[in-house]
Amino acid sequence: MYNVKANGAEIPALGFGTFRMPGEDVLRIVPHALDIGFRHIDTAQVYGNEAEVGTAIDQSPVAREDIFLTTKVWVDKFRHDDFIASVDESLKKLKTDYVDLLLLHWPKLDVPLAEQIGALNEVHKAGKVRHIGVSNYSTALMAEAVELSDAPIVTNQIEVHPYIDQTKVLEAARKNGMSITAYYAMADGKVFEDAVLQDLASKYGKSVAQLVLRWVIQHDGVIALSKTVGEKRALENFDIFDFEISANDMQAISALTQKDGRIVSPDGLAPEWDD
Repeated sequence: MYNVKANGAEIPALGFGTFRMPGEDVLRIVPHALDIGFRHIDTAQVYGNEAEVGTAIDQSPVAREDIFLTTKVWVDKFRHDDFIASVDESLKKLKTDYVDLLLLHWPKLDVPLAEQIGALNEVHKAGKVRHIGVSNYSTALMAEAVELSDAPIVTNQIEVHPYIDQTKVLEAARKNGMSITAYYAMADGKVFEDAVLQDLASKYGKSVAQLVLRWVIQHDGVIALSKTVGEKRALENFDIFDFEISANDMQAISALTQKDGRIVSPDGLAPEWDD
């Protein structure tokens, strides 16, 4: 494991995500993930499992200060007072007095972005969050957020997999000293049926999941979130630091991009995406 440096933050390059993970699974698998070496745990208010994530971390022998913990404020809490109260509630559920990274989950702009960024800065200044960031932002929104924020924006968490071209967003992040945190790397399972990925995985003696996660983190400044409720798969996902994909094979994976490759774009939440 190594860390990705971004605007003063040092974020473990491979994270363990808990999206759509029931609390009982969180209580079982997060301690296992920490035991095998994961040090970056990602949750969100809307996932409904912050309390279980907090319990799992609290009961782990791994020290809290050695864990990079991310959560996200949901769009119905973007008004200033609701925002501050929701962060306090998240901290209580997570059984900690700070999170390492707090994100705006989606760019819902019925609340002015300046108000959202202002609240992010307020909880950062209060020491409740060590770093701040955004999620599902276009390059235009990233630029606006950076301009509005006193504290540095350290990441934009977005959909990244072999079938979507996020080059513009990645380049904009690098220009601003930010990282990209990649979710949906398995493209909702599509990667497992891909003959190109199957052949390359065989070439490296790895699984398709390992190949794709490695492809993600070999992009400069990109962090990968993995997710599983299986102990064996969690161990497999973590085992991606003992090989390197060649430049030609990196390009072959990136060449799988499709024009309609985006999977996650919910009505009422998604911004006007970059072409």
